[in-house]
Amino acid sequence: PLDIPVWKWDEISMDFVIRLPRTQRRHDTIWVVVDRLTKAAHVLPIRKDYSVSRLAEIF
Repeated sequence: PLDIPVWKWDEISMDFVIRLPRTQRRHDTIWVVVDRLTKAAHVLPIRKDYSVSRLAEIF
């Protein structure tokens, strides 16, 4: 079993929704980041070719 987090955004889960139709801004992927304590979610439009450093800037 996973430990229960103590602070908000101390532990997160993330996933990607891929192969979506491209938007006008060329986004084709959705990045979903969820706080494990509060279940608050950030849903971010991205492109599949974004680097890890670019994802860190966005988040």
